[in-house]
Amino acid sequence: MKRRNFIKKIGFAAGAPIAFQGVPLQILQAQNRFQQLATQGSNDNVLIILQMHGGNDGLNTVIPIENYNQYYSRRANIAIPYKSGNRTLIPLDSTVPLADQVGVHPDMTDFKDMYDRGKAAIFQGVSYQNNNGSHFRGRDIWLMGGDYDDYFSSGWIGRYLKQEYAPLQYPEEFPSEGMPDPLALEMGNDVSLLFHQEGNIPTSISLGGSPTGLANLVENLEGFTDDGLDPRGTPPAFLDGSPYSKEMDWLLGLEDKSETYIKRLAEIYESADETDSSVNYPESYPFNPNLRNPLSNQLKLVARLMGGGIKTKVFLVKIGGFDTHAEQTESYDSTYGGHAALLYHISSAMRAFDQDLRVRGLSEKVLTVSMSEFGRRIASNGSYGTDHGTGGPVMMFGAGVKPGIYGTNPDLSENNVGMQFDYRQIYANILSEWMGVEESVISNDIFFRDFISGANPDGGNYEPMDLIKEVVTSSDNYLKSMFQIESIYPNPATNYVQAIVMVNDTQKVKFELIDSSGKVVKSTIRKITPGKHTITFQLHDMMPGFYFIKAKSPKLNDTKRLFIRK
Repeated sequence: MKRRNFIKKIGFAAGAPIAFQGVPLQILQAQNRFQQLATQGSNDNVLIILQMHGGNDGLNTVIPIENYNQYYSRRANIAIPYKSGNRTLIPLDSTVPLADQVGVHPDMTDFKDMYDRGKAAIFQGVSYQNNNGSHFRGRDIWLMGGDYDDYFSSGWIGRYLKQEYAPLQYPEEFPSEGMPDPLALEMGNDVSLLFHQEGNIPTSISLGGSPTGLANLVENLEGFTDDGLDPRGTPPAFLDGSPYSKEMDWLLGLEDKSETYIKRLAEIYESADETDSSVNYPESYPFNPNLRNPLSNQLKLVARLMGGGIKTKVFLVKIGGFDTHAEQTESYDSTYGGHAALLYHISSAMRAFDQDLRVRGLSEKVLTVSMSEFGRRIASNGSYGTDHGTGGPVMMFGAGVKPGIYGTNPDLSENNVGMQFDYRQIYANILSEWMGVEESVISNDIFFRDFISGANPDGGNYEPMDLIKEVVTSSDNYLKSMFQIESIYPNPATNYVQAIVMVNDTQKVKFELIDSSGKVVKSTIRKITPGKHTITFQLHDMMPGFYFIKAKSPKLNDTKRLFIRK
């Protein structure tokens, strides 16, 4: 295949992404020491960044419970109902102090399920000092990992790669035998600052179709001959060292790497057959089928590439539409509308992604963290929307996440959500705890501040966050801690017994008293709300001996032994 013809036939576009299964991908080229980590190190964890374009309204995502009346008064036309109506907020965690308790949007049932299973967390009031509420500037700040007055030409991931790992000579040494895959893939049609490296531009091309189709296209391109003068499409020797020659070398090297990566990604994609996972990803919003889920194909592709053995360490997935100045909710019902659909898309797609990874045996290797350039103001406007604000919540997903609500609810008397966590504090702790990066590298070479030890002089909460479980264990352990029979009393019992039951969700629970032969001798079904409840069994007519009290619901499955005496 001739290089110049490849560029002409495919439609070369520097800086544009590759598209697989309709999902554009931006490839970040590898770095030498980073390759060594991927191939030799024990840390094979993967980081996924979920970008929410437009500025997410955090107060209709994560809703304060203790100060709900004040929340309602500040945004009555778009407020999510609490205790009345068919669709109300979903209380997230009844075990935390009341001041910290929140509800999530009624279309985030899958997020709630992941939280209860120990696979999700929320961080309140994430921002940066002097947040100016600008889309483009705010997005650049989050992606470059700087302060409000910094103008870095590189992103925090790119800076990590450049500072921590000596770069290979581009393009000659890309890819290497030990690391045939790109270390970062970006979904979307633009080139993100996140992966940019100062003095080393990420390279990509724009192609359409499936990986198999792309590979076939590359193999079947017609040759091109430049009348014998320039059969390779390279400049003649007398131009060596000229600006023109350097630029052409860059373009031709880019084309070579594009072809190599396309073939490699197609090979990986095909090696993980779609039937390897039977998980169905959500296609659209149930209440408006015209609103398609833009995350499903992106996450499905990531799962399949990982199932095929790709060694890529960082992925960026994107969902837009969060600039909700008007019609954030429907005028007739604040629980429906564009924002509700977006929250459903994220919640449902992330749960399907987790299930897909679990089927493939990969769920313990992946951590996902959300980002949005700013939050929205506390008060709504007259157009059933919200205007640009500052702080907002960040969500984290994965089997390695230490679940919980980090921080507390915002002061609703203010115009904007105040900062409790600098966004870089979360990133720094992810790099340290999840990716295994040395703290000195994070402080000196990536963020240029100490966001881990608490020594930052700029204000804000910079205490060590302890975000990641020391050992990633079965999610059943966390689920059992939130849904259980805490105790039974008295035991031994004579006339009655009481079971103290804790749940973290509204559950219809079946309670059974079972004798030693396994026969159910008493049973009752109760619908119980989050919190602790007392269930009583009368024992006057029971024979003495050993029994069991069992509680069973979709999330609760616990049994305690009881001895009845007379």
